[in-house]
Amino acid sequence: MARRHILPACCVLVLSCAAAPPKPKAKMDARRPGEMCQVRRVVKPVAVDGVLAPGEWDHAVPLVLTHWWPKQTGVKQKTTVRLLWDDEALYVCYQCEDVDITAVLENRDDPTYNEDCCEIFIMPNPTRKPTAYIGLEMSARGVLFDYFCSSGVALLKRFDLQDCALMTKIDGTLNARGDRDKGWVLEVRIPFANFDGLTRPTPPAPGAEWRVQLCRWDGVAPDRALSLWTNSEAKTPNPHRPDRFGWLVFAAPPRIGDGE
Repeated sequence: MARRHILPACCVLVLSCAAAPPKPKAKMDARRPGEMCQVRRVVKPVAVDGVLAPGEWDHAVPLVLTHWWPKQTGVKQKTTVRLLWDDEALYVCYQCEDVDITAVLENRDDPTYNEDCCEIFIMPNPTRKPTAYIGLEMSARGVLFDYFCSSGVALLKRFDLQDCALMTKIDGTLNARGDRDKGWVLEVRIPFANFDGLTRPTPPAPGAEWRVQLCRWDGVAPDRALSLWTNSEAKTPNPHRPDRFGWLVFAAPPRIGDGE
């Protein structure tokens, strides 16, 4: 069952992707907490159509989210995230194992974080004080809740990303609690123009470093589980710790004859 929405943008999805050779994740030193990931630059835009065609995401580093709070009562299911970029946008793909897919909300900026959803928090200028980042919380149904957050100051829910394409595809039956599903995939395209004013230049130059957190809320209350890319070190499940976000390093363009 596919769900498609246009949010000054678009939505769908898929569940299989040509497996990329595992690449080790490098950790930053103690002065810069969090994981680090090199984001490969692609020549052609990624088709955000829910079809993870062979070769499309092969060069992206697969990041497996971790359940840092083992006492959570929800089922702890695997989530793999991949990121790519080009001159116009950042592309993110989530592959979610899920035996019971639940997402009932239908409208932009509904509280998608209360149901099956994937999240990304993007801080394009890590040196800015106070810290400022853009949050996307995207449900298995393809509904987007987006906002601007200045840590410790404000969270602006009226903020809307422009031309953001979002697609999900479900392998199972949405909101049918009695059956057993397999999972769902979410793809999103986030244009760099949305970060004008927060950082320069946009798009980022090769070698630029942004901070991000990648998350998934799995299940509905009371049985839920939060998994993250990099440990927030919060005592209770909470991804909103910008000082613990990981680091994205925007890789240089591929060389001619590099297989692109």
